[in-house]
Amino acid sequence: MIHEESPPLVMVEVTDTDEIAKIKAQRERGRNNSDWLQAHVPQVYAQHRGKCICVSGQELFVADTAPEVVAMARKAHPEDDGLLLRYIPRERMERIYAHSRALDAV
Repeated sequence: MIHEESPPLVMVEVTDTDEIAKIKAQRERGRNNSDWLQAHVPQVYAQHRGKCICVSGQELFVADTAPEVVAMARKAHPEDDGLLLRYIPRERMERIYAHSRALDAV
């Protein structure tokens, strides 16, 4: 198995108060969209299986592809940079999500 090297991880401390305020505002918009989706999960998932959904401005958008649904959401809410994008699988089933990349020994 060929192990490709990942680019180095660079961490930067953000200290600019204006930048911190922008980040906090974006996080809040994302949290609001996530809260909206959580409150509507049963209906949304039941009605839109096999589709891409996007929540922006606490409003649901549905399309066949991710680029299409993101374009719809951005057109309606250009100020919302905290949009939430999901694909709803056609069939309901239990899923286990795991990172597929090989881990190196420590």
